[in-house]
Amino acid sequence: MTIEEKKEERLIILDTETTGINPREGHRIVEIGCVEMINRQLTGRTYHVYIKPMQHGQQMIMEQEVINIHGLTDDFLSDKPQFNQIAQDFIDFIEGAELIIHNAKFDVGFMDHEFALSKRGLPMTHDICTVTDTLKVSKDEFGSPKTLDFLARHFRVDKLVDRTYHGALIDAQLLGFVYIEMTRKQSALNLTVGDGSSDGKDVNAIRRLSSERQKLKVIHATADEVTEHNKRLAIVAEKGSEPIWKN
Repeated sequence: MTIEEKKEERLIILDTETTGINPREGHRIVEIGCVEMINRQLTGRTYHVYIKPMQHGQQMIMEQEVINIHGLTDDFLSDKPQFNQIAQDFIDFIEGAELIIHNAKFDVGFMDHEFALSKRGLPMTHDICTVTDTLKVSKDEFGSPKTLDFLARHFRVDKLVDRTYHGALIDAQLLGFVYIEMTRKQSALNLTVGDGSSDGKDVNAIRRLSSERQKLKVIHATADEVTEHNKRLAIVAEKGSEPIWKN
């Protein structure tokens, strides 16, 4: 696959919130959050839904420890749809995409459990999507797996979203920013020295400019533009970051 083809792939950054940590113990998904990315750019399209967790035909009662994590109460979820009511819309949104998930084993395990419980012959996650686990990517990058919180701080994107609670859509948005930074490395660099001619031998070769070329006109910023530029830098500073040229 060429670099150009890779860039055109549709990515879905995904996160879930659940009633516990193990679907085999009857725990269920209570929130799904997805953001779409195409050509390494967030498109603004999202999929977000709250889900009423069911067990033995009744709504599950969550432990307070779990509620403290994601902030979703039993009362809040009582009028939300059940998973089998949103399953097809969810599949339609993610189908054919590459899912970007932090600790994918957890989320995919819950998703497949929900698909199976629906008893509607729904496909499993890997039948409709490919999956990239950023937890494994972080292990390759840093030598050991890192939490999303660590990665957000490391790449200085932790101030871009409010994470008072670990909501699925909020965490998906944050993971999207982290993923962009984690994969920002240049894919290829061609340092072949060219003679400046366009004989078609290598369109990527370095082309030397003529020393007799017309000098470029330098346009300086106006006073108003400098003022606006400084205002923008102040906003960046308030977010806890700084321009890359100051790093």
